[in-house]
Amino acid sequence: MRDLLPPQVAVAVAGPDDWTGRLLAEELACLSERAVESRRRDFTAGRVCARRAMATLGLPPAPVPAADRIPVWPSGVVGTITHTRGYCAAAAARSAEVRSVGMDAEQHKELNPGVRRLICLPEEDEHLARLPAGTSWPAVLFSAKETIYKVWHPVVGTWLDFTDALVEIDPESGTFCARIAPARVDAAPVATAPRAVHGRFAVADGLVRTAAVLPLP
Repeated sequence: MRDLLPPQVAVAVAGPDDWTGRLLAEELACLSERAVESRRRDFTAGRVCARRAMATLGLPPAPVPAADRIPVWPSGVVGTITHTRGYCAAAAARSAEVRSVGMDAEQHKELNPGVRRLICLPEEDEHLARLPAGTSWPAVLFSAKETIYKVWHPVVGTWLDFTDALVEIDPESGTFCARIAPARVDAAPVATAPRAVHGRFAVADGLVRTAAVLPLP
């Protein structure tokens, strides 16, 4: 993810030992005793990477618990965690420098037609059909929308549906731009809800990676 985010955002990608690393007490309390092994490994790697990203910023180690499975970052920090099969990463930044950060990783594969109908607006289907062959553009779109929601939620406090963001992908520059539905912006409980989110993407080694930063207003 380092290649997709600006310098003020610290990034940590999980290594082999991070999936079974140490959790702090506040983090352990967020794991159910019935949590399956894959959930425990993903959660652990995400928190180990989160603390390493914060250390890169010069911050002391602090727990990153979860509320409704959403990471809760320490005061003065904004961040994001993503994981997919065999890959986990976390990013963190000081809230005095970045308003919000989001990122997502997905397997690079064709999407189930039912999933594609769920996430793609008609305009997006037409847009994807014009993009170069050889890439699963619906997978890129899906990942971009996951990133957009991770940027939106910490700032606004509400969720977005897949159809609430209209995404355009530029394959030449490796960027995407999302326009948020005006009705969702107007109904937001904060006065400075973002109307657009700009991000970057990469497709390599069987993965789709997307990331975006919302600057300070």
